[in-house]
Amino acid sequence: MTQTPAPESAPEPAAGTHQVREKAGTALADCVLCGEPTEYPASTRGATYCPVCEWQEAQRTACSG
Repeated sequence: MTQTPAPESAPEPAAGTHQVREKAGTALADCVLCGEPTEYPASTRGATYCPVCEWQEAQRTACSG
């Protein structure tokens, strides 16, 4: 029985590199915390967060009554 070689996957990006992904023809910025795609275009200035990190950041900064 011969084994076929596993297909090579794309190499993982180095930590701290900025990737740009596309959605419906628009390049999206990556989250500055986790690296997941955000809902913001890559041209957005400042720190961009994915929906999950954005919600978590809002929870951290909310008034705790």
